[in-house]
Amino acid sequence: MDRTLAADLARLPDLLDATRRAAAEALATLDERAVVLPAPKPRDPEPLPEHGLGTESALAAFRERWEPRLSASAGPRYLGFVTGGATPAALAGDWLTAAHDQNSNSSMDGGGQDLERETVGWLRELFGLSDAHTGTFVSGATMSNTTGLAIAREWLGERLGVSPAEDGAAALGPVRVLSGAPHSSIAKALSFLGLGRSSLVRVPTLPGREAVDPAALDRALADTSGPAVVVANAGTVNTVDFDDLPAIAALRPRHDFWLHTDAAFGAFAALSPDHAHLAAGLDASDSVCVDLHKWLNVPYDSAVQFTRRRDLQARVFQNAAAYLGPLGEHPDLVHLTPENSHRLRALAAWFTLRAYGRQGHREIVERNIAGARALGAALEEDPAFTLLAPVRLNVVCFTLAADPDPARLTALREAVSAEVFVTPTVHEGTAGLRAAFSNWRTTQADVRRAARALRTAARESA
Repeated sequence: MDRTLAADLARLPDLLDATRRAAAEALATLDERAVVLPAPKPRDPEPLPEHGLGTESALAAFRERWEPRLSASAGPRYLGFVTGGATPAALAGDWLTAAHDQNSNSSMDGGGQDLERETVGWLRELFGLSDAHTGTFVSGATMSNTTGLAIAREWLGERLGVSPAEDGAAALGPVRVLSGAPHSSIAKALSFLGLGRSSLVRVPTLPGREAVDPAALDRALADTSGPAVVVANAGTVNTVDFDDLPAIAALRPRHDFWLHTDAAFGAFAALSPDHAHLAAGLDASDSVCVDLHKWLNVPYDSAVQFTRRRDLQARVFQNAAAYLGPLGEHPDLVHLTPENSHRLRALAAWFTLRAYGRQGHREIVERNIAGARALGAALEEDPAFTLLAPVRLNVVCFTLAADPDPARLTALREAVSAEVFVTPTVHEGTAGLRAAFSNWRTTQADVRRAARALRTAARESA
């Protein structure tokens, strides 16, 4: 064994304790650190060392060279994108995931698979899905959407008497994928799956909304020859608008379509009694995307993909090799996702669900919703700002009331970046900003601090 590696093995408990102290210090200073630092000048890469100096040296080099440049994205005022954090239990689970280093794809070493299936069952219950849905962990919403649409692609083949998994996507001929306000990952998935970005057909949305117009969808399906795919939204990124899932499902007697629902973070509305109606009808979907490193507050990367047609899922992703288990009635996870290697992502989710239960995660969701509403109200009271959409759940979509020029909005965003991070957007042709609340640490004190920073910066720029 390499001499340095052997020395690290002998000191492993001390090295892990030093790492624990470094992690604890980083987390303890989240409130005081700048949320996002100005873009630093890129550093020239250091050469690969010929002879390493061990873990202690690497830890010191990381803390000196890279840690000061990292954002406080795990903290309470990082409101860009839809970014969660890691609850204490999720962090503990993630550390143990690395320590046990399981590839949980095979029943030959089945503990990880069983843990994942238990966790998926808990998540299914959390989101109000029936046991007709089976689920698997994937790396994020993009891969969840891609997996769901890959199953939809095979369903199209089943309806047409071909198998894209065997014969290629070209065997389907032209395909129509209908959606009102699809997330950008949908077009990316269609490109990846060989269906092409041009197969995505935008359907008119309701006036002033990002929710699809069910009547327009009805007409678009009537204009489609053969089976189609409908991508519904349970929470759009800009304004957290929800398609009327029961109304879409009601079109099935007249039209032949697969219903994939992108509920990356909107599925968590089901946890709040006051907002559960937004996600009503989710169970009618043929496939569902839910991102867990958003509102479940588990570390990157983690998402889950649900479907009613696990048989088609296995047809797409089956992997034949002597060392892999058979498909069978309950296929190994290796047959259900694009990954052959599959870290035990479920453990962090299992930990946080086991530690805090439904009520603990409901409290996080409802506190974040209250925070979004409070920030929206504070900005609405300030004549410098205007809301671009109502605060429906956990996102505030807003802009400058006068001259919302992209350059001015960029300057505003950069001016407040040490205190609060928000991301740029465009809504109905108007440039704006959006603040998304999904971190378990965020409190009303953080909301007040963010509102004060935004209002102060707006006054100074005026």
